[in-house]
Amino acid sequence: MSETIYCGSGKKQNDGWLKITINPDKIKDHVEEFNGHKFIKLNINIKDQPDQFGKDVSVSVDTWKPEVDNQGGQQGGQQGGQQGGQQGGQKPQEENDDLPF
Repeated sequence: MSETIYCGSGKKQNDGWLKITINPDKIKDHVEEFNGHKFIKLNINIKDQPDQFGKDVSVSVDTWKPEVDNQGGQQGGQQGGQQGGQQGGQKPQEENDDLPF
């Protein structure tokens, strides 16, 4: 399990709106490319209690990678082995989402 890379924080404005700030220096090494487009996978979490600056949202880089078995296939990895009907432990994708992650 890798170390969490915190790259930003923010505040919950209401139930449907989070306002965050991200430090680009902390995410630049985690850019992924797919079909000629660049992406960065992030985890955005709402904290139980605000920190000393009143921030109740934390942002970290999603560094999860599927484990590869000896035959070159993917396994569930850190997702707890729960496949929930998904093939090969892949994360479910939303409709109209052409991203591989």
